[in-house]
Amino acid sequence: MRRHKGINKNSGQGRKRMTDPMKAPLKLETLKLAVNGTLMRGLALCPNLLNVGATFEREAKTEAAYRIWTIDDNYPAMLKVKQGGVAVAVEVWEVPLSGLGIVLSQEPPGLAIGKVKLADGEEVLGVIGEPLTVEDQKEISQYGGWRAYQESL
Repeated sequence: MRRHKGINKNSGQGRKRMTDPMKAPLKLETLKLAVNGTLMRGLALCPNLLNVGATFEREAKTEAAYRIWTIDDNYPAMLKVKQGGVAVAVEVWEVPLSGLGIVLSQEPPGLAIGKVKLADGEEVLGVIGEPLTVEDQKEISQYGGWRAYQESL
């Protein structure tokens, strides 16, 4: 058998190296989550994100296709609309997949997870409101977000 200079027959070159899964570094799978209310940094429910290992990525705005209501001045509910929408201020967080259900289960009534399109065109998961939740509630879209509304009080 002819050997090429510099290549050891037993070096494993050209073959996939199997790693011991017990010794391999653990890679947490995450997803991006846009939050628009009390999950934002420094607000009441932010610890729910931190407790599952989520990390803040950036501030952003949605595309101008959403409206936002205050639910008894306790938390907001954001809905996508066909017309008359505004860009809503959000925070984008990296949330471990294993923690998403925990965060959602701790959200106030009438909030859910859905797809949200950001102003830069990126589509991420986000906290959205159910249509029935906003009935008879005060619309705050003119403020452009929950923080701005809270600062106006």
